Amino acid sequence: MPRITFFPMNQTVEVEAGTTVLEAAHAHGIALEGACEGSLACSTCHVIVGKAWYHRAQPASEDEEDMLDRAFGLTPTSRLGCQLQVTEALDGMEVTIPEYSVNISVDKKGGRG
Repeated sequence: MPRITFFPMNQTVEVEAGTTVLEAAHAHGIALEGACEGSLACSTCHVIVGKAWYHRAQPASEDEEDMLDRAFGLTPTSRLGCQLQVTEALDGMEVTIPEYSVNISVDKKGGRG
């Protein structure tokens, strides 16, 4: 099963291929907001994908790109966790949960602020 490491909490989890990053975070108790529950109606599940894995993922849709424009701290490797499906090609992927989002902040230990 593919593994994902979430930062800043430095927690590695295993998930089945086809699971989204948001689903993986929630299944493992990682504080990643998903206010719209994965319906692509907010940007609270914004994550920053490690450069080594960004181009291995399926490209973002136009709708995801539009929603990302609302994310705090947007970077060239930003994605929405609800839209990013984990595949075997992404085994070992590193994602960073930004310190702030539209609705919450994440402290350096992964708790909600």
